Amino acid sequence: MEAGTDTLQKALQINLDPRWYGTIAEIGAGQEVARWFFRAGGAAGTVAKSMSAYDMSVSDAVYGKSDRYVSKGRLQAMLDHEYELNVDRLGDERGDETAFFAFADTVVARSYRGGNECHGWMGVKFQSHPRDEASQIVLHVRMLDDEAALQQEALGVVGVNLLHAAFFTHHEPERLVESLLDRLTTGRIEIDMIELRGIEFRAVDNRLMALKLVQVGLSGAAMFAPDRQVLQPSEVLRKKAILVERGSFRPPTVVNIDMLEAAQARFEADPAVAGRDVLVLTELTMANLRAGGDVDRRDFLARADLLAACGMTVLISDFAAYHRLAAYLAWRTDGRIGMVMGLPSLISLFDEASHAQLPGGILESFGRLFKNELRLFVYPMLDDGEVVTVDTVRVSPELQPLYDYLAGRGSFVGLDEYKPEYLPILSRDVLKRIPTEDESWESMVPVEVSELIRKRGFFGYNRAR
Repeated sequence: MEAGTDTLQKALQINLDPRWYGTIAEIGAGQEVARWFFRAGGAAGTVAKSMSAYDMSVSDAVYGKSDRYVSKGRLQAMLDHEYELNVDRLGDERGDETAFFAFADTVVARSYRGGNECHGWMGVKFQSHPRDEASQIVLHVRMLDDEAALQQEALGVVGVNLLHAAFFTHHEPERLVESLLDRLTTGRIEIDMIELRGIEFRAVDNRLMALKLVQVGLSGAAMFAPDRQVLQPSEVLRKKAILVERGSFRPPTVVNIDMLEAAQARFEADPAVAGRDVLVLTELTMANLRAGGDVDRRDFLARADLLAACGMTVLISDFAAYHRLAAYLAWRTDGRIGMVMGLPSLISLFDEASHAQLPGGILESFGRLFKNELRLFVYPMLDDGEVVTVDTVRVSPELQPLYDYLAGRGSFVGLDEYKPEYLPILSRDVLKRIPTEDESWESMVPVEVSELIRKRGFFGYNRAR
């Protein structure tokens, strides 16, 4: 079935359903969503008003002034204004049998000259039943087609998918997320943030929705804050100096925190970081979350809650290779990037088999990783009771010259300000002790982490003891 045929059928199904009636307001790439409903036929039963406020003065007059027109704030103003208008104007006349909605998008597609970022915000505020409280879905999209016409088409398809999902699958949030890509491919559209709010989504944890975006390939990464709020990565990363620690954080240990604190002190001392806001991230990869097979949602949320207790912003990514993470961050900021790792992870980087997917192997991988002056901040390890650092470690003889070259150019920063008593601590050992009577694990994790593990019974902890 062709994409257009399926999208038209979705639009027609909405048009022929007498329950929903509302407004479609679009800024920036034409009336691409509204067009599907008019093409499908029967739009008079669904569309109370369609509008496009391209001119900034007109847009300001309708929705209020805004510093940025392609922003979540502008989208929210559009949704609130149009939704309230529908309820105020039509509530008395048809409110008993009509569920009102307002759809809006504000986007920037490929310009005539090209080269600009093609992205936007899209959302729907809707009643699932007449006279009901409003629920809302907001998402951030990036259009990946090279031609403006194709970007506009893809945007229209996503908009129809969003409205159809809101009306017919709001009770199945994960299926709702999956349906956004119906009749499109991840090569055409990326959705890197979704937020569900309101009465229909009161039980939804948006961190799971962020995880779902990455799981199904709608985005390579997603992000959320310590307060559980999902974040739009490009906005958060923009112009920041980024320091990121990759780990299992199962659970976060005092070593994880000490690594970050030691690295941050060295990172902020770099003249290239001076005057920049520094964003510290903890990263969970899909490869790590899938280590036991399917992603365990309870395990994921336990790790997320424990990192939140430590005040950490969390990045979920599908970038198993470090150079892919580096490229993702570098595309979104012009600031310095640093990665924090233990020495065993650095040694693993010098395993040539882990770079076999690239034509240029380890040389290509390192070329991509270390461009833009990226640095690795490396915490020492214990080996048979001896402390091993970036200065004393040895890799395989054939790769030692490469290691020495990178070390000489400053790509590795040894973290000398470490706590020797922390070096024997390993997350996997802590994890094994939590379900047992051995309480020594509590001193191996931050106080906030031990308290939450005991309170919530994470990782098999017996709360009854």
